[in-house]
Amino acid sequence: MSLLSKFVVLAVTAASVWPHDVHADKKTVCTITVNSSDEREVFRRSLPPDQFDFVELVERGRPDWLASACRKGVRCDTLLISGHFDGGDEFYSDRVDARESLPVDEMERVSCSDSCPGLFSQLKEVYLFGCNTLNADALKSVSAEAVRSLVRAGHSPADAERLAQVLNQQHGDSNRDRMRQIFKDVPVIYGFSSKAPLGRSAGPLLERYFQAGGASEVASGRASGKLLSLFAPVSMAVTAGATDRDAQASYRSDVCRFTDDRLSTEQKLAFVHQLLGRNMAEVRMFLDRLEKYATTVASGVGQSASVAKALAAIAGDRPARERYVEFMRDADQPSIRARMIRLAARLGWLTPDQQHAELIRMIESRLDRTDIGADDIDLVCTLNAEHALDDALTGFKLTATRLHDVGSAGLLACLGSPIAHARVLKALSSTRDADIAIAQVYLRHRPIVDVGELRIVAADIARMKNAEAQVRALDTLAHHQLSDQESLDVLTRLFPATRSIDVQRAIAGILIRADYSSFAKPELVHALRQHRLKSSDGKDLIDVLIRRLQSNFPPAV
Repeated sequence: MSLLSKFVVLAVTAASVWPHDVHADKKTVCTITVNSSDEREVFRRSLPPDQFDFVELVERGRPDWLASACRKGVRCDTLLISGHFDGGDEFYSDRVDARESLPVDEMERVSCSDSCPGLFSQLKEVYLFGCNTLNADALKSVSAEAVRSLVRAGHSPADAERLAQVLNQQHGDSNRDRMRQIFKDVPVIYGFSSKAPLGRSAGPLLERYFQAGGASEVASGRASGKLLSLFAPVSMAVTAGATDRDAQASYRSDVCRFTDDRLSTEQKLAFVHQLLGRNMAEVRMFLDRLEKYATTVASGVGQSASVAKALAAIAGDRPARERYVEFMRDADQPSIRARMIRLAARLGWLTPDQQHAELIRMIESRLDRTDIGADDIDLVCTLNAEHALDDALTGFKLTATRLHDVGSAGLLACLGSPIAHARVLKALSSTRDADIAIAQVYLRHRPIVDVGELRIVAADIARMKNAEAQVRALDTLAHHQLSDQESLDVLTRLFPATRSIDVQRAIAGILIRADYSSFAKPELVHALRQHRLKSSDGKDLIDVLIRRLQSNFPPAV
């Protein structure tokens, strides 16, 4: 069972085993400390011990720490979560020895399942000490194809735009929205709308808060003006948990249908089927969750007859399939279209051959566009990592226009075209940032293996006039760990010729990754020392290179 799931089944009976004593009226401050303990310790020192108990829910080295809290019958009045927050996925630690984390998906699942009502049933406030925990920016939004889909469904353009705005409000899924939904009905939720202070900075601010009488406000269920004022310069925000009266209540209900442990797989699949019958603009807003759930179901072993029947019902729904495929082909973003193609295959709406054909169709629709960028190259090279799409070249015309344009050439190179490959290599020494970016991404997927090509690329880079672009090209070459002596000679000759300290550092970065035992000579070290440009910020990679080259000299006799 997952990190959080092990605690949910036991808390229903927690109240019956939690003893009543003279301290029954004390408030409980629960802490989940996955990174800094500064915030927790300030609360512990500042709150009267005769009025507050502290329970650290994380038990180091124990994966079922929340299950343990449920078994103990812990009921939290206040909750402090301290950890880095990566923008929506989990609270985590930056310490290499820390393995505990708090995934948001699991928090959401536990909240929706409501199978551990005791632990957080009496929460008055939550403190989320992590960056962007209450950021209100939407993590997703209705795209242009969604509006077009609404028009195709019979809505006027004006109505389609209005409905799109409603979908944005209901399905934006900002970090703030997710926290409100997870901590449903909690009166006060503190967090940060952007960057949060580290524990060593948050601690002193909390000390000032408690010195100003903040202890009387803890677990009151009322937002503190004092606390918000002290943390205002570092983006602290406050909100309340969602309620059944919220505009997003129906959306939360839908989200919970994916994660509620009380629902069987058949019931969840029935909901997925019902969802796929809605307007595709709304289906698109659930793409992330549909992908995750379809992957989970597909990975199940020994599916029951009822699950197989539910999957077959979805696969056989031709009207839903036709509307989905139409929407999929109209998607503006290739990455979204590719994801929808993959989901359609998992739903049984595309055979392997049809999936292959749809991917080729998507790539062809991108050719000849003027806005092909590095993201397109990354997508197509990733899709064709195993060369399953190489056969697409037989149906594409390798026109002079396509081969001249770096974006189109990049797509064709990802599909295995040698001519397009050569064009993209040439783009690495281009004067255009966009061309260099495409070449950089392409070479991450398809590194240069031919020595002749490496020599040509090294020579082209050495002739570049723009130092900033030259640095980016050199940095790309550095990942190839050069061993070809002729290519290395070109770069060592560039070192004294350039007037840019950044170019010299980039060359040092290449040489330090290379097999420098083959070229570590006293005369090279002398040349590096003689021609290195003065560094305004102290020792750098050039100094490291010189020391390592010297270490390869044979000892004096």
